[in-house]
Amino acid sequence: MKSSPLIDEQFALEREAIKVGLKKLQDNSLKLELKDYASASIYGVASTQTLLPLVVQKIIDTNDRIHHHSNGPAFKEIYEYLEPIEPLAAASIAVKLTFDNVFSCREKKTLAVHIIHSIGVALEQECQLRYYEEKAPGLLKTIKEKYWHESCGTQQRFVVTRTMMNRCEVEPWKTWSSDARKKLGGWLLDCVMGASGWFERFKMRKGYKTSTHIVPSIEFLEIKDKVMADAELFSPCAWPMLVKPKLWSNEERGGYLMNEVMKGHDMVRRGTGGLIQGKDPIAFLNKISGVGLRLNPFTVNVALHLYEKGISVGKFIPIVELPLPPKPPDIETNKESRKSYRRKAAEVRNKNAGSFRRACRTKMTMEAIKRFKDRERFFIPYSFDYRSRAYGIPSLLTPQDTDFGKSLLVFADPSFMNEEAKEWLAFQCATTYGHSLDKSSWDERQQWVKDNLNLIASIARDPIDCLPDWEVADEPFQFLAACDEYYHCVMEEDRSYTSLMVATDATCSGLQILAGMARDKSTAELVNVLPSDRPQDAYKRVAEIAKPNCPESVQPYMDRKTVKRVVMTLPYNSKPFSNRAYIKEALLEKGVEISKEDLTLTVQAVRDAMHVIVPGPMKVMAWIEKEVAAAIKRGVTEITWTTPSGFNVSQQLMKKDKPQIIKLQLLGRCELSVNRYTDEPDIARHKAATAPNLIHSLDGCLLAKSAIRFSHPLCTIHDSVLCRATDMSELSRIVRETYMEMFAEHDYLTDFARQIGAETEPPIIDDLEPESVIESTYFFC
Repeated sequence: MKSSPLIDEQFALEREAIKVGLKKLQDNSLKLELKDYASASIYGVASTQTLLPLVVQKIIDTNDRIHHHSNGPAFKEIYEYLEPIEPLAAASIAVKLTFDNVFSCREKKTLAVHIIHSIGVALEQECQLRYYEEKAPGLLKTIKEKYWHESCGTQQRFVVTRTMMNRCEVEPWKTWSSDARKKLGGWLLDCVMGASGWFERFKMRKGYKTSTHIVPSIEFLEIKDKVMADAELFSPCAWPMLVKPKLWSNEERGGYLMNEVMKGHDMVRRGTGGLIQGKDPIAFLNKISGVGLRLNPFTVNVALHLYEKGISVGKFIPIVELPLPPKPPDIETNKESRKSYRRKAAEVRNKNAGSFRRACRTKMTMEAIKRFKDRERFFIPYSFDYRSRAYGIPSLLTPQDTDFGKSLLVFADPSFMNEEAKEWLAFQCATTYGHSLDKSSWDERQQWVKDNLNLIASIARDPIDCLPDWEVADEPFQFLAACDEYYHCVMEEDRSYTSLMVATDATCSGLQILAGMARDKSTAELVNVLPSDRPQDAYKRVAEIAKPNCPESVQPYMDRKTVKRVVMTLPYNSKPFSNRAYIKEALLEKGVEISKEDLTLTVQAVRDAMHVIVPGPMKVMAWIEKEVAAAIKRGVTEITWTTPSGFNVSQQLMKKDKPQIIKLQLLGRCELSVNRYTDEPDIARHKAATAPNLIHSLDGCLLAKSAIRFSHPLCTIHDSVLCRATDMSELSRIVRETYMEMFAEHDYLTDFARQIGAETEPPIIDDLEPESVIESTYFFC
C-alpha cells in the first residue's frame, strides 16, 4: 500500500487503538482485583465456568458418602447446615470467594484463615436470606426493591435486610457457631483446591510468625496467561477510520489496515468458516464502508454545551455527580449523627453510581467527538452478520447509533441544493419530529413544515433557549439537525449545499418481504407495496378487525398502539406467549389492567385478525416451520440458502445441554453447563428462527442490490436507507425497482423450497403483481 501522511496517521490511530484497548483490559482486571472482585474478570469468568462442574461433583460425592453413613471431616456440619443448599450454590460461593481473595491486591485477603472465614460467612448469609424468604417472602421482596441498589455491596444488602427483618419482628435466625463456619469454609476451600489443582498453600514467615496463604499454582498462572492473551485479540478499540477501509474479498480481510486490529473481526460474524460469498454482497459491503462522513458542527456544539451544563435530552445523559452531604461537626463523638451521615452518604453514592452507568454511552460518544471533530472525513468499516445484514464494526459515530449518535453525522461530500431536495429536507423535519407525522401523507408532512416555519427558524437560530421546543420530538437530536439544515438551505438560503442524512424506512419490512414471497395482494396493500394516496397502517387495520372479538372491557382501548408490537414481530415468529406480554404492557401504559382470561381472548382475537388480513405471511411461516422440521428429521444438520444477491446463509442451531441455573440471594445468578452444545440439531430453534432469518437475509439482499445500483453516498440501517436530500428520489426508485425484480421476475419462495429440499409446494397466493410497487409513494417513507 502506497504510503501517505493520512495512511501514516491511520496506522498511528490503529496502534493507539491497540494500546488503549489493551490498557482498558488490563485496567479492568486490576480494578476488579483492587475491589476484591477478581471472579468477575475475564480470566475469573472463564476459569469459573471450567472449575464449577468439578467442584459440584466433589460436593455431590461428599454428600453421597454422608448419606451412606461414611465418616469424614466436617460431615456432621455439612449434614446439619448445608442440607438445604444445592451443590451448585455451595460450589459457586466457594469458587467466587476463592478467586476474589486469592487475586486480591491486599495480602491479608490471601490468608487461608481469611478465605475460610469468608466462605463460611457467605454460606450462612445465603442460608439466612433463604430463611427470611420462607418466613416473610413479601417483606423480603419489598426490602430488595427499596434498598437493594445496584451500587450496594453484598455486605450492605445483607445488613440492611437483617436490620429490617429484626425491626419487623420476624422470628430471629439461629446464628451458626464460628466453629461450624470454619469447618464448612475449610471443607469447601479443600473442594476447590482438590478439584482443580489451581491453588496451593504457601507458608510465609515474617519474623517469628508463620502464616499460610492460598496462592495460584503454576498450572493456573499458565491458564490465566492464555485466557488474557486470547482476550487481547479482541481488545483493540474499534474507531472510525481516517482512510477508506481495506476492501473485503473471499481471500482477504477488509476493514482496518493492521492485522492486530482485525483479528477479532470476520467478514461474516458468527458465520460458518469457509463459506464463499457472492460478488454483489462483497461489493455492497465495500461500497458502504467507503462512504465518507464527518461530524455536524451544529449538533456537536449543542451537545458540548448540554454536556458541560449537565442537561439530559432523550438518551443523551451527561454525568451529573451529586456532592456528598457535609459531615456533621459531632460525627466523631455522636453515634446517631455518624449513622445518619453514613445513610445519607450511601444514598448519594447510590444515585451517583446509577447516574454514571446511565451516562456511560454519552461519555464515550463525547470522547469520540473530541477525537474526530476536526476531521474533514472519516469512514466506518462494516461487516455482515450471518444473515447478510451489515453492521458497523465501531460502536460509536455510526449511522446505526442512537438518535443522538445519528444526529452527529453528515456526509463528507455535500451536494448542491435543488427544488426536490427542499421537499426531502421538509420530509426529514416532519418525520423526525414524529407525533404521528411519520404516519402522515407526503402532503401533510410538507404542510406541517410550512405551518411551523417560525418554530424551525427559532430552533436553528438558538437551540439552547428553544430546548423545550425540540426536546419533545420523537427523535429530538435528529429533528434539531434537520431544523438547522432546512433553515439554512431552504429558508435563509445562505447554504447552497446539503450534506444531511435523510432517512426513509420500510413499512413493516418483514410483512413487505413475506407479501412479495407469497405474492399476497391484501398484505401488500397494508404495508404500502401497492400505491395509495397516503401511508397504509397495518397496525390500525389489525386493531379494527380484532376489536369486535375482544372482551368488552378491552374494546375501548383496542387501537394501533395496543397491537403494534404483536404485528411488528409477526414476521419474526412471535408466539401467543410473547403476544400476551406485548398486549398486557401496552394496556398497562394506558392504565388498564387485564385479567388472564380476557388477555387470552384478546390475543386470540388479534391473531385471528392477522389470519384474515395477512393470510399469505401466516401461511408462509407455517409452511417454513413444517418443512424445516421435516428437513431436520431427514438428517439435515444445518439449513442453508442463497439470497438473490448471492449471499450464502448457513443456519446451524444445535441443541444445548440444559444448564443448571440457581440465583443466589446475595451473589446473583450462577449457571452450570458442562458441554454447552451437542451434535444434535435443535428442531424447535430451527423452526422458530428460519422465517425471521430468511426475512432478514432478503431485506439485506434488497438493500445490497439497491446500493450497488446507486451512484451517490448512502448508508443503511437494516431496513432503512439514508442519503442526501438531492438523491433520495432516485434511491427510493431504485429500492422499489429492486423489490420488483426480486419478487416479480423471480419466484424466490419456490427457489427457497428447492434449496431446503421441501417436500410440499410453498403456499403462494399469487394475486399480487409486484411490479406495481414502482408506483408506490410510501413503500419506503
